[in-house]
Amino acid sequence: MAGLERSAGLLRAARRGLPWLLLLLLLLGSAARALGLPPPSYLSLKRNLLNVYFVKLAWAWTFGLLLPFIGVTNYCLTRNMQDVLRRLSTLLVGTAVWYVCTQFFMYIENFTGSCYKSSALDVLYQEHQNKHRCHQAGGFWHGFDISGHSFLLTYCALMIVEEMAVLEVLNTDWSSRLHGVVNALFVALSFLVTIWVLMFLSTAVYFHDFSHKLFGTLVGLSAWYGTYRFWYLKPFSPGLPPQNTCLSSKKSSYSR
Repeated sequence: MAGLERSAGLLRAARRGLPWLLLLLLLLGSAARALGLPPPSYLSLKRNLLNVYFVKLAWAWTFGLLLPFIGVTNYCLTRNMQDVLRRLSTLLVGTAVWYVCTQFFMYIENFTGSCYKSSALDVLYQEHQNKHRCHQAGGFWHGFDISGHSFLLTYCALMIVEEMAVLEVLNTDWSSRLHGVVNALFVALSFLVTIWVLMFLSTAVYFHDFSHKLFGTLVGLSAWYGTYRFWYLKPFSPGLPPQNTCLSSKKSSYSR
């Protein structure tokens, strides 16, 4: 369990520093892009494996790994299925946030955009009034394209770090099997956060205008803050991960 306890200390620092790290990466990456500093690389290709198999499925990966992690850790601490289901509803909230925000981004792009013959924006096709019809006609749609990657990678990384805070009070010494399961989920989630931060930086360096990335990042930060720093503190909410459990009482209850 010592490894998880050391990791819990790192998670406390990550929870405090990750929002500021993401903003710093956004600024530095966008500045490097504006100055033409980053050379082409594998990550500058839209079809790179991390983008195709991870970022494009970012919410599915986050949902799929947090589901067993929240379920197992919260049940171990509370032994109450009602509390576990309440905490699992954070994933439903996250799904709603993902869907509403991405639909809003597409609406903004359609509302602010126009259809052109090519990316040179030289010939305007006024007969195509939305992105879908424009692409069907072989045109190029130009609008305010809020970065969905910046939004979702920000929100997913922060959500995972918040949920892993439960490790600060979780004790799995009483069960080697449980310890192995929690350890494996922790490693997988940590790997996922690393990918999300790396691909967030890749987006900042290689893709989108600065305003598009800034808006997407701020929406992601707002979604995280509005849930974990405001709404989840209220009684009628999914609540925060357990962080004040008395471990000695829990250990004695497990042994009975």
